[in-house]
Amino acid sequence: MAVVYEGSPISSDRLSRGLVEVPCELWLAHSEVAPGSCILAEEVSFPGAEDNTTMPTFAAIDIGSNSCRLKIARVVAHQLKTVAEDREVTRLGASVFESGLVSPDAMATTLRALKRFQRAVQTHGVDQIRVVATAALRDARNGLAFQAWVKAETGWSMEIISGLEEARLIHLGVTTTEPGVGGRVLLMDLGGGSCEITLSEQKRIKETISVPLGAVRLTEQFLSADPAPEDGLARMRQFIARELRRAHRKIQPGKVPLVIATSGTAAALAAASLASQTAGKLAGQKPGKPAKKRVSKTVSRLAATATITPTKDVRKLANKLAKLSLPEREAVPGIGPRRAEIIVAGTQVYAELLESFGLAGFRYSLLGLSDGILAQMLAEQDARAKVHSEFEHERWQSVLATARRYGVDPRESEPVRAHAVQLFKELKAVHQLPPEFESWLAAAAILRDTGKFINHQGHHRHTQYIVSSSEIYGYTQLQRTMVSAIARYLGKSRPQPGDRALRNIPAEEHKNVQRAVVLLRLAVALNQDRASDVLRVAVKTYPKRIYLEIEPGRTGAELEIWSLRKEAAYFREVFGRDLFGTLA
Repeated sequence: MAVVYEGSPISSDRLSRGLVEVPCELWLAHSEVAPGSCILAEEVSFPGAEDNTTMPTFAAIDIGSNSCRLKIARVVAHQLKTVAEDREVTRLGASVFESGLVSPDAMATTLRALKRFQRAVQTHGVDQIRVVATAALRDARNGLAFQAWVKAETGWSMEIISGLEEARLIHLGVTTTEPGVGGRVLLMDLGGGSCEITLSEQKRIKETISVPLGAVRLTEQFLSADPAPEDGLARMRQFIARELRRAHRKIQPGKVPLVIATSGTAAALAAASLASQTAGKLAGQKPGKPAKKRVSKTVSRLAATATITPTKDVRKLANKLAKLSLPEREAVPGIGPRRAEIIVAGTQVYAELLESFGLAGFRYSLLGLSDGILAQMLAEQDARAKVHSEFEHERWQSVLATARRYGVDPRESEPVRAHAVQLFKELKAVHQLPPEFESWLAAAAILRDTGKFINHQGHHRHTQYIVSSSEIYGYTQLQRTMVSAIARYLGKSRPQPGDRALRNIPAEEHKNVQRAVVLLRLAVALNQDRASDVLRVAVKTYPKRIYLEIEPGRTGAELEIWSLRKEAAYFREVFGRDLFGTLA
């Protein structure tokens, strides 16, 4: 059993060994874990581990506009093995797309689902969890209030991600596990509030866009009656066509050999198409078999056999479903009762999307956003996992692209990055920063001058704003905030607890940010207006002092020695050691 305290799960084994202090009332409150609705799996241990400890366990929670999903996976031989899944239809976005606010009822329903998920998280002793929310809370004016409520009730920090980050995570989840996606692929994910379209090549994103064509959103905005009114359908089709024209300007896939669709609407369409093709077989099933189980088995079979759902079948379904009432739609094999409420809008989007891009059909995949979240956690934690190198490459390319977007040539920033990473590695015993700070420090070194795009005067302050607000793939909002804070303090100012740059960073991380700032300042000091003559530096560490021995270049190193001398006082203040810059 595990207890979740201040957002982190704590196993009973750690509690019994006295490795963490937890208030008695919290332990008593969780001494009996209520049974969750997830399927439990056998515990799996590290192969060859000396102490028989179990592999790390990750959990991903996707708070969508239509439903909430939980997926728990354990790392086995540097790969993810799913041990539990759960899903609850909450319709969080229904009121948002009508009034701009999440209704109290939708909040309460979603929170009940999250508490059930929390019991499953505790049961499985999850080591790391990430909770993300998508379109509904991106649009909701009271999204931050719900975010605070989730934090108060569960201890989890709910992250509201952008449409592009949502698309990137879906892409990561699909390309990490789905077979046959190594070539040119078009990915489509139609959720409750938005639709993400991504062109992928060699498992890397070429182009991606998020458009407001979610099934719940369109149903609330255009289909107020049942069956769907003709005028509402006409207005909805016009809106879909307008948004798809915007998508066409961004994405031109041409002839793609593979189209993959994810999420519930795609599953329902694929199942309904297969059901219509095999009507005889489905009709011959025993009467006592529940329709929900038939749909579930059909969907699993579709994913396992890589069945293609033709565009012409999607168009036929779109035309058919638009004329049916809710009870009639519920009776259509493959649709299911809850999906029937929003399937008309979802089907219209898929039909228009497939036809407008000239696609022959799609292959349904069970993978999605939660799989991408889990894959990223694995990539960040396990350098031996296959997904690690791909993820790091994608994340670094996004850093370089952001630098170029704001007029910074990454080649000019490279010497500073190299020195910052060298100092991080060779001064580990001094700074004692967590390993993840190395990549954040490197990103800050490349992006430190982006603020000049706005104005040279006060550009460090502008850099902090640009980095924290930019879409940098692979970095969470908190991670971007950390990078922006490290890049912020390269002028006269120093990090102070009440600073705007530190406001959204946990207080326990402020000291780490300060130490990273010192390292970056030293790296900048070692590169004073050098076009090509990069200095070599040797780091020598002693109990009370640090020596940076510089091998002079063609133009000497006097300016760098002088710059290091200026940084010595701040270095002593932070690390308690004297800093000396000397010539080798």
